[in-house]
Amino acid sequence: MASSGDIFAIAPGSAEGQHYLIVEARFYSELADALLEGATSAFDKAGATYEVLTVPGALEVPAAIAMASELKGDEYDGYVALGCVIRGETTHYEIVSGESARALMDLSVADGLALGNGILTVENEAQAWARAKISEQNKGGGAAVAAMTMAALQALLMED
Repeated sequence: MASSGDIFAIAPGSAEGQHYLIVEARFYSELADALLEGATSAFDKAGATYEVLTVPGALEVPAAIAMASELKGDEYDGYVALGCVIRGETTHYEIVSGESARALMDLSVADGLALGNGILTVENEAQAWARAKISEQNKGGGAAVAAMTMAALQALLMED
């Protein structure tokens, strides 16, 4: 995912005519709202359009992106995965965080998808909020910027 700095800043209007799919996990609905706000704000600033699909949790995000890519892939320039996994008392955290990240990486590499991963994997709710809020680390916006950056790279590579 893009850093919290401006290393991969997207210029206003630079994504005009592009269309993205945001897949958000709603397990932590208030955090999901904050992540979605960051992503949609980044797309709005860049001039891109987007659709939002909602799934129950982080493990379902890669499956939804895979379905969308296979069934409607020509409609999207890229994808954004949003969600949050907070460590609990069991090993479920390791499974959900690791498998969702692995599945997203598999999709982006095997299928060449322009994909921004905004699934937070944190120790506690305070860390999640610090990463989700636009006024702090804005990881939802960072995931959208990552998707747009990878879509621009993909377009550049296709020109040759």
